[in-house]
Amino acid sequence: RKFFPMHPDLQFAGLLPPLDAPHHLRRGDVASFREGVVVDKDAGEDGSYVDCGVPNTLVQIDRVLSPGLRCTVQLDPKSYATSKKGSMKGVVVSPTTPRDQDGIYWGYTTRMASSIKAIFDECPYEGGYDMKVGTSERGDVSIDNPKFRLAKKESLKKSDVDEERFNHLIIVFGGVAGIEESVDADESMPLSGEDSKKMFDVWVNIAPYQGSRTIRTEEAVFITLSRLSPYISKNGMASEAEKASPMKQKAVVKKTDDVEFSDEAVSEESSDDEES
Repeated sequence: RKFFPMHPDLQFAGLLPPLDAPHHLRRGDVASFREGVVVDKDAGEDGSYVDCGVPNTLVQIDRVLSPGLRCTVQLDPKSYATSKKGSMKGVVVSPTTPRDQDGIYWGYTTRMASSIKAIFDECPYEGGYDMKVGTSERGDVSIDNPKFRLAKKESLKKSDVDEERFNHLIIVFGGVAGIEESVDADESMPLSGEDSKKMFDVWVNIAPYQGSRTIRTEEAVFITLSRLSPYISKNGMASEAEKASPMKQKAVVKKTDDVEFSDEAVSEESSDDEES
């Protein structure tokens, strides 16, 4: 409420489906990380006080920050019960720390782009996005195709697993008339709307059996993220597997090779009916 005061434009926001994200903590939650706002209260030269939503308690952080600033604070879960009433200690960390350290989804950031070309040109990651997905009802591949996968066009004909990996994925949604209209409206784009798919590694139709004439962008976001989630997860799991030591991978393979199977032996999962 301190960041988003009452405003006529937000009067119906409560009717929207709630995210209930991990960083939207409830009153009595005991968490290692919290989002907070620096309050205008003197904490000396060594820190500041932050309102992190802990009932009747301010968190004293290790830095001097300006009042009204939002920050991510790391807390010792034990301090909820052991700290003096009205105050507890915390450490300011990067907003990405909850995700990097504990794998917790910690919200999103918003970047304004003046045009569709600026989306790519102003990418905050060094080297840009290495997997670009465009969504369109005119996509050249359907997500229902059994052979669909998130892969660059040049690697679809190859079996090299390394070419499937990506670090920074971007998914682009168009308006009612699609991405093509945005490309045509961008005078700095060398492409025409009809050639929009050349901008992407994957040009996919997420809802090939849609019954309505159009799909609203806010609907397309939910549909696309849910349908692409298994493929994005595969990329993450494969990356973790590649980090495993060669010795561990070798040991697992060897153990598998030593297993012998026999049709004469009864499986432990067989039922009594099958044995008789």
